[in-house]
Amino acid sequence: MKEALQRFTARAEAEDLLDVAYARVDSPFGPLLLAATPRGLVRVSLPGYDPEEALADLATRVSPRVLEAPERLDEARRELDLYFDGKLTEFELAIDWQLTGGFRKRVQQAIARIPYGKTRSYTEMARSAGNERAVRAAGTACGSNPIPIVVPCHRVLRSGGALGGYGGGLPMKEGLLKLEGIL
Repeated sequence: MKEALQRFTARAEAEDLLDVAYARVDSPFGPLLLAATPRGLVRVSLPGYDPEEALADLATRVSPRVLEAPERLDEARRELDLYFDGKLTEFELAIDWQLTGGFRKRVQQAIARIPYGKTRSYTEMARSAGNERAVRAAGTACGSNPIPIVVPCHRVLRSGGALGGYGGGLPMKEGLLKLEGIL
């Protein structure tokens, strides 16, 4: 079965029929679903999210040509493993931003620039995206981040340092912040 899948994947790639490759990977927090297009990483689904829903969303919003192709995500898996081992402080992965747009995209791109081991407030993220009064919208942009961990929305805290929310749950946010030496 695995050989047939590899042949099918290779043929789909050779015929330029593979628009979204995905892989399921383990993390210290539970299973993740990674997805990439030829432009870069487009989705990281955290533990607790239904991977089938994530794949259906990708098929609707990006392309119906979605195929499990773990080898296409080897570099993303390698970098995530190094990050979780405390050996990587900056991801070098290409990112495909097509699942976001407008103000949310500007916030998420600002989040991507937060250095390892540092935090920012929702207000700072709103300011970085061009509207310091749009603090709630900045929070919504964090909550709708399609590429958490790599686009480190866990580094965004409430004013005063309170954690705020996190798609993977507060224990995961705390764990990521501890990993980076913030907590």
